[in-house]
Amino acid sequence: MLSRSIRQMGVRTRGFHTSRPFLQELADVSEGSDFPRHVMNAAATEVDTLSNGMRVASEGAAASETATVGVWIDAGSRYETEANNGTAHFLEHLSFKGTTKRTREQLEKEVENIGGHLNAYTSREQTVYYMKVLKKDVEQATDILSDILTNSVLDPKAIEYERGVILREMEEVNKIDEELLFDNLHETAFQGTGLGRTILGPRENILSIQREHLESYVKTHYTAPRMVFVGAGGVEQQQMCDLADKYFGSVPGSPAAGHVVPTDTTAFTGSDIRVRRDGDDLAHIALAFEVGGWTDEHAFTLMVMQTLLGEWDRTGGNGKHNASFLARAVASEELAHRVSAFNTSYKDIGLFGVYAIAEQNRLNDLMYYTMESLVRFVHKTSESEVIRAREQLKCALLKNLDGGSNIAEEIGRQMLTYGRRLTPAEIYQRIDAVDAEAVRACADKYINDQEIAMSALGPIYELPDYNWLRRRTYWVRYG
Repeated sequence: MLSRSIRQMGVRTRGFHTSRPFLQELADVSEGSDFPRHVMNAAATEVDTLSNGMRVASEGAAASETATVGVWIDAGSRYETEANNGTAHFLEHLSFKGTTKRTREQLEKEVENIGGHLNAYTSREQTVYYMKVLKKDVEQATDILSDILTNSVLDPKAIEYERGVILREMEEVNKIDEELLFDNLHETAFQGTGLGRTILGPRENILSIQREHLESYVKTHYTAPRMVFVGAGGVEQQQMCDLADKYFGSVPGSPAAGHVVPTDTTAFTGSDIRVRRDGDDLAHIALAFEVGGWTDEHAFTLMVMQTLLGEWDRTGGNGKHNASFLARAVASEELAHRVSAFNTSYKDIGLFGVYAIAEQNRLNDLMYYTMESLVRFVHKTSESEVIRAREQLKCALLKNLDGGSNIAEEIGRQMLTYGRRLTPAEIYQRIDAVDAEAVRACADKYINDQEIAMSALGPIYELPDYNWLRRRTYWVRYG
């Protein structure tokens, strides 16, 4: 049996903006003196700007024999319209299929001959092209990246071939329950806005996209001020600036005449999408609250809260003794196969919540403990558990910076969201500033008696309805 329902419970709207006070506060944070030496002595990220507005940012490591270079572009499915949704992802596929200087075969052989790794991806807010090579091949990698970004031929035959590839990719993505679940969550949480659209786009758009649509997208979005040329590992900033000027200096500083970047107003809608499939073995559920984005004053508090909620999988061995209240409850009562917190951030908005996989007859109790754990932040957060979560978060963030590709990713994302790179010392100081009071205040703002968005699929006939969940976004206390 397959059923799908969407219920709209209320809408809150905020304009698309960047929080300048928070950005200024970031710049004013002083370095701490009690942090580990490797945190205080972390390599600096150097930033320069070309005359056309393109930023160049790098973190060099003299001892590294490899380097990652790439271009991070402030363009993704969020900045598309209903008519051209899917174009950014389609264009990414076409970029590797030949340029005016290199055929597809020549491009592939050149990358293989230098032992390089060339890749790209499209998200809701960014498009990224990057290469990992030996440091002696950084210029050649930059030449290749520039070529595929500025000289792609967008051959009609290649377009038709990739159309089929993307349709098959869509079929595969829709078979992955987690992917479908979170696409549905965005669809219901951000109804009528760019963030509510999928990255691949609808089938009808994939079938109708032509060369002129791709060219129009490039002329609109691929402008220098929306790009950051990033390097990490065996690179030097002066080298990066020289290469950027040589290979990207001709990128236009503004959209072509008649092309305008669509404006996007963020709107969160309290609602749910339920796809009932009684023949499935397990139910998948994602429940989320609206929160602030990367530059929100509570951004680091939400990271700590995600760590506090934690995750648990029944194949692990830390169930009943887990530090997380939610994990302990799920493990003790055998409520789910897996449960994990998520904190999905965008420039000006985000989704904070819990993802769970459970059997059909455990959903009522699972949702009770899930809501109890979330609202518990408002009333019962202790200082000891926050201290523990802070240390876990700092460890996780540092581990994510192992390797040039991870550092390049961090630089590119932060340059597009903050306008600069946060140092490890600053990140440590911001995390250490989060205490139990800050968690309670953040939860009171974003969780206490607030609307929720939920996506569910599978055998979900015992999943409580929206109103049942909404009533449990607050605790009623009598004196």
